[in-house]
Amino acid sequence: SRSSLGMTFLVGGQATTLIVQSLCWKPPLFSLYSHILLVYYLTMFITLLPKKPPKAPYSLRSAVAGSYVSGTYSIVFVNCPNEQIARDIARASLDKKLAASVNILPKASSLYFWNGEIEEATEILLLIKTKTSKVHALSSYIRLVHPFEIPEVFSLPMDQGDVHYFKWLEEGVE
Repeated sequence: SRSSLGMTFLVGGQATTLIVQSLCWKPPLFSLYSHILLVYYLTMFITLLPKKPPKAPYSLRSAVAGSYVSGTYSIVFVNCPNEQIARDIARASLDKKLAASVNILPKASSLYFWNGEIEEATEILLLIKTKTSKVHALSSYIRLVHPFEIPEVFSLPMDQGDVHYFKWLEEGVE
């Protein structure tokens, strides 16, 4: 009968057992034959291991911190009664470094309740891009200069985006 020698190795975080069978009649000892087989199996096993560890998943990078934290920047939505007021608010927000960019979207049809009645109006929508830390100051400024009694001002955090765009936003509101 053959004797066998089992050895367990920890490779790549997984336990692997090699069983080397010996053709000798002796109790399991490390004979030359067992040694050669062991080296052969180890060599074959190691060559099957991946050469490089897998790459980490892609993550957004910012210019400042090195990794983007979701919600660092926000888009602020503001409806204005006409294009001149929208332009004035947009330009002042940029001049005061409360925003890095403003889109002015013309002719948004709005339906809303006001004093118990359904109202309908054509408004100008501003999409203001800024740092989330500046949203409160921007909202306060808009409430001061906006002609509506209760201006529509709300923000949504930016979850993902282009690395270069976030860098540009950062530079625009410093």
